[in-house]
Amino acid sequence: MSYDRTVRLADTDFDTAVAAVRRALADQGFGVLTEIDVRATLKTKLDHDMEDYLILGACNPPLAHRALEADRSIGLLLPCNVVVRRDGDHTLVQALDPGTMVTLTGLDALTPVADEATARLDAALSALSAA
Repeated sequence: MSYDRTVRLADTDFDTAVAAVRRALADQGFGVLTEIDVRATLKTKLDHDMEDYLILGACNPPLAHRALEADRSIGLLLPCNVVVRRDGDHTLVQALDPGTMVTLTGLDALTPVADEATARLDAALSALSAA
């Protein structure tokens, strides 16, 4: 089972890619609630060097509300994590497939929420690919 939706951006530096991801998410109604700079954290805590790696916790409030109404425990799977990371000469943008929450919970009531979230994330990823 694949649990991600991924696009590879060529000829895009990391900071430019992060800004583009934020815009693409905002265009689809997502705000960024959390941001984890994994590279900086591992350097500070473990003195470990690694490639640029950022986790953005994206949230679309109406979708989050609908999901929470269907299952209060679904907050364990929110927000929608989006990873922006360097992979050699490319930048990868990866989003957790929202269908995962339906698969993990087995709750059919989450299917319409997951379908809409998938459509919005796919649109954001497509916009990045087209740019």
